[in-house]
Amino acid sequence: MRILGVDPGLALTGFGVIEGSARPTALRFGEVRTSPHTPEAERLHRIHEEISAIIRAFRPDVVAVEQLFFNKNARSAMAVGQARGVVLLAAAEAGLEIHEFTPLEVKLAVTGQGRAAKEQVGYMVKTLLGLDAVPQPDAGAGPRGGAPGAPPTMAPVLLNYCA
Repeated sequence: MRILGVDPGLALTGFGVIEGSARPTALRFGEVRTSPHTPEAERLHRIHEEISAIIRAFRPDVVAVEQLFFNKNARSAMAVGQARGVVLLAAAEAGLEIHEFTPLEVKLAVTGQGRAAKEQVGYMVKTLLGLDAVPQPDAGAGPRGGAPGAPPTMAPVLLNYCA
């Protein structure tokens, strides 16, 4: 099973693609960055186009998307929600099955502890996927580790689901 995990954000949307099996393989990790100097509609369009291109290139069976969590900053929560919406749209347009997970569920599935530090999550992602190093950027080693980042955490969550 091929899985695309996405951690949406307006400035930085992280993604990871893995091939699930008894020993999962990381196919690609990356990010879609947008400039705060670009109009919001263009930023959302870019996220949609990039995620759609990743879906076409890697043809995942399933997409895992991090759920929006409560945020004290309403403006930031709205931006993340909008980015999440265009990711969900891209997956729906491709007819893909979508699973949504909270940051707590991701950490719990990866480390066994819902309040794990990003370093613990990064170490487990590296171990579970047989990587030489923790996927970068460092902010992506754990859900919302101070900033949105690449979502290597999403891949092991869905591995847990698929097992």
